[in-house]
Amino acid sequence: MPPKERKIAFMGFRSVGKSSLIIQYVENQFVDSYDPTIENTFSKTTRVGGQDYELHVIDTAGQDEYSVIPQSYFININGYVLVYSVNSQKSFEVVKHVYDKIIDMKGRITVPIVLVGNKKDLRFERVISEEEGRRLAESWKVPFLEASAKENSSVKDIFDTILNTMRQKENGETQEKGSCVLS
Repeated sequence: MPPKERKIAFMGFRSVGKSSLIIQYVENQFVDSYDPTIENTFSKTTRVGGQDYELHVIDTAGQDEYSVIPQSYFININGYVLVYSVNSQKSFEVVKHVYDKIIDMKGRITVPIVLVGNKKDLRFERVISEEEGRRLAESWKVPFLEASAKENSSVKDIFDTILNTMRQKENGETQEKGSCVLS
């Protein structure tokens, strides 16, 4: 069976570690230097749930609450990983704006999204608790993970989770049980 092609966009405020997470996953290395990303696409073949996927991961330029997000970030994108840094309140606020823009543009609540709190290795600099991240994700009804690109902690889980979330949405599964749908 040929691999399914999937496009995932990593979005969030600048310097939250989007590139570091992607490079850690694709190339198994941690890049410590920070060069602001214009936009990059990384590809990797992976297997999740018995299915092979050809992933195209779009590493977007950092957004802020005022940035205009290019139309291309909404066309043919199968899922989104929204990243904030646990040591940055600003990045946590920005991720909420990015989420709202995605929902506005995609026009549906079923868009596969995973919320990621990165840099969990910065224990003493943390300003966003794991509980705050979890609460935000629950309010959006999306999966939540904390990760560290530096320690390669939960990095693969991010990709497995977004692919599983996409698969559930494609199969019409929802995470809500007992909800009533009016048509």
